[in-house]
Amino acid sequence: MREFIVEADGGSRGNPGPAGYGSVVLDATTGETLVEAYEYLGVVTNNVAEYRGLLAGLRAAHDLDPSSRVHVRMDSKLVVEQMSGRWKIKHPDMKPLALEAGRIFPPDRVTYEWIPREQNKHADRLANEAMDTESSASSVRRGAAEAAGGGAAATETEAKSEADVRAAKVVASPGWAPADMGAPATFVLLRHGETPLTPQKRFSGSGGTDPALSDVGREQAERAATALARRGTIQHILASPLTRTRQTAAAVAERLGIEVTVEDGLRETDFGAWEGLTFGEVRERYPDDLNTWLSDPEAEPTGGGESFVATATRIAATRDKLVAAYAGRTVLLVTHVTPIKTFVRLALGAPPESLFRMELSAASFSAVAYYADGNASVRLLNDTSHLRP
Repeated sequence: MREFIVEADGGSRGNPGPAGYGSVVLDATTGETLVEAYEYLGVVTNNVAEYRGLLAGLRAAHDLDPSSRVHVRMDSKLVVEQMSGRWKIKHPDMKPLALEAGRIFPPDRVTYEWIPREQNKHADRLANEAMDTESSASSVRRGAAEAAGGGAAATETEAKSEADVRAAKVVASPGWAPADMGAPATFVLLRHGETPLTPQKRFSGSGGTDPALSDVGREQAERAATALARRGTIQHILASPLTRTRQTAAAVAERLGIEVTVEDGLRETDFGAWEGLTFGEVRERYPDDLNTWLSDPEAEPTGGGESFVATATRIAATRDKLVAAYAGRTVLLVTHVTPIKTFVRLALGAPPESLFRMELSAASFSAVAYYADGNASVRLLNDTSHLRP
């Protein structure tokens, strides 16, 4: 059985502050360096960066040989003791990372050793290299022997690693805001999973039957939870009070070890008498009301529903409250189609009719970052890559 040594480190300049990790995979017999990896993580804590370094090293070793044994060497007493099972993991930012690390190899094939910092210089240098070059820094480098012998498998591994880097940096890396603006409040916007009404494209707002997730929706929620645990950037979870969003949020919360806070401002628009109907059925029964609603953002759905202007006013107030409360933090908001589109529309300064020009799938991710000067940056829209087999 092949044996590897993984040396990993992570650092944060500010704790939390600009952070990065470095990882090295060595051949345990020859001491040859097989893989080097580093990545700038945006603003996270020192311990999260150390765990991300561990994850990168274990994944690189697994890509080289999933049947191997691994000996991890780190100068983080916390990570070594927690992964060895001697210390409990209480912090919500680290629980999902530790769980993910424990799943890469069977536990009986990984051992952990604490080493002094001076013996971990290789990984430390890579972590500092990532932090020094900040948002552009991400690299996976194979040793000469592995690069020569890897062939197609090496190409596939590198492509996967690059995709993982891109996914992880979606919500973690700073945008083009001035450096003195500090870390933004980043809202990762997750639409709930499917309900029985979703594939039928029926109006389903806050004034209807409040449907629960379907079997497909529950599976989507689990896939979203897995993706968020892999990224390891979520620090808080807020959800709309409706059943489908609370169920989706609960799946993520269980995986990340973070409690869910219910936020009424994230509820879906009330579609009045149109609740439960398809677009065609509404056009057939209420043609004049529908035409007015499509052309006038102040128009309400039949029966006293909520206009797009009213929804935007509510979302803007919720946004301002949450930006103030979670400055510099990454927050998951589990909500609905109209609120997510409205967050994006307001961030872009786009007109109300832009709501009809956005696609937003069930269990998709979007992301918006808010800076101290009031500017916003749309980072992501309708990402469904985590739902693919």
